[in-house]
Amino acid sequence: MAYTALGIMFPFGIACISIIFTITIFGIRRWWAVQCYEYDRLNPPGPRPLPFLGNIHQVPMDYQYKAFTEWSKVFGDLIFLRLFRKAALIINSTQAAQDLLEKRGAKYSDRPYFILFSELIQFEPNVTIMPYGDQWRLHRKWIQASFQDRAALQSYEPIQARETNRLLRALIESPGDFTAHLKRYVATLMMEITYGHTVTNLDDDEFIRLADRAVSGTVEAGSPAAALVDFFPLLKHIPTWMPGAGFKRKAFEVREYVRQLQNVPFAKVRNAMAAGIAKPSLLRTLIQDSNVDGFLSPDDEYNIKGAGSVIYGAGTDTTVTVLISFVLAMVLHPDVCQKAQAELDRVLGNGRLPELIDRDSLPYIDCVLKEVYRWNPPVPLCLPHKLTQDDEYRGFHIPGQTMIIPNIWGMTRDVETYPEPETFYPERFEEMDKLNADANDPRNLVFGFGRRLCPGRQFGDTSIWLAVANMLAIFEFRKAVNSANEEAELIPSFVSGTISHPRPFSCNICLRPGRTADLIPVMDYD
Repeated sequence: MAYTALGIMFPFGIACISIIFTITIFGIRRWWAVQCYEYDRLNPPGPRPLPFLGNIHQVPMDYQYKAFTEWSKVFGDLIFLRLFRKAALIINSTQAAQDLLEKRGAKYSDRPYFILFSELIQFEPNVTIMPYGDQWRLHRKWIQASFQDRAALQSYEPIQARETNRLLRALIESPGDFTAHLKRYVATLMMEITYGHTVTNLDDDEFIRLADRAVSGTVEAGSPAAALVDFFPLLKHIPTWMPGAGFKRKAFEVREYVRQLQNVPFAKVRNAMAAGIAKPSLLRTLIQDSNVDGFLSPDDEYNIKGAGSVIYGAGTDTTVTVLISFVLAMVLHPDVCQKAQAELDRVLGNGRLPELIDRDSLPYIDCVLKEVYRWNPPVPLCLPHKLTQDDEYRGFHIPGQTMIIPNIWGMTRDVETYPEPETFYPERFEEMDKLNADANDPRNLVFGFGRRLCPGRQFGDTSIWLAVANMLAIFEFRKAVNSANEEAELIPSFVSGTISHPRPFSCNICLRPGRTADLIPVMDYD
């Protein structure tokens, strides 16, 4: 009897399970069809997503900005994606970026929360990834006081002039090491202004070593595999000993590097202040302004350490990338180089080197620099913004919490604004009327948008201009020569990543005829 009962119940159970399974699958398919319908009907256009994955399988591992630019030819300047369950909006046009990120800044100025950086590496407080709020305003206020105040900027000019001269002498002595010299130039400016620390030897400097280890480690830790933790937060709880937890072990390693970068320079500035020998710097000013009866609160100390550590990481790599891109462009385009040098000779003669006061008198040099920014924008995809509430634009619905990703590289390839965009052609800015030249200045793109606009852009731009103008005044840039004494072929290539570094290349940098090291003023470090 029992056997007979089981025989009856077993197929009945199978039938029930089959019915439930069928209904479930039908429900999922129906739900997904509705989702796709709503997706197509309400959101901006984009490639059709798959269940669970969304569009993540369609986004390439490398050179995403190029793929987004190609997609814009199909979907337009707004592309809506699902990255697993997270919504993302790619902005491929300057107009849309201005409409949303600048004119509606109150909604579009937040940042997505990055578990990898904020919880695992703990690179905080970090104004570049900090949520929009009171703490962000405090850090922004501090950096603006140091990098946008006219008096502060003028106080940096002797340091910029000294380091420019030092760069020129280094290039005369060992031109083959131009990448290292450009990096030292930028690193010294950042370190001196932030900590009052002068870098004399790039390879044997404690501050530089700490900063490079923290910054490069953070970049390495942010691999695509590690970034999965931002989509699946449960991954942060994986024990470090488990297979597949390498991303977490690396993050903890980098966390210690970040702590050292925050603590060691801060302690040295405080010790120098106590001894009465501290040079003027951002940290010295912040410590002085925050002191109450000789003491800093734990919150003030935490915020000041973070403010100092982020400046080097945020400004050094991008600035160096622009300068190396400039050298590459001059090697590839000697006609541009010669035209810029003719302007310098006409305005300055050959008896002195250019200074910041000469900038308005050298418009073609400015065109060259604008074209460098456009030709290889140092950050091709802007760090994502986050929409804080639902919004409507051009009849499309953009859900709150959507990641907003401006495709700066794509904007610089707009053929309507920049014809033949892959051609390095500074004259394009001379051929525009002033209104269009100002509106289409690539500096309006490469330094970010809206309330997240880089607060150090003026200092960074003047530092780049000084190096560019002075190198043009004194040096020739030529292709490297091979064993047959022939110019070696040079094809420009840029790495894929957050920052678009030119791949390493060789070239010949030599003094122009009639130029000697005597042109370079000798300046001390006092």
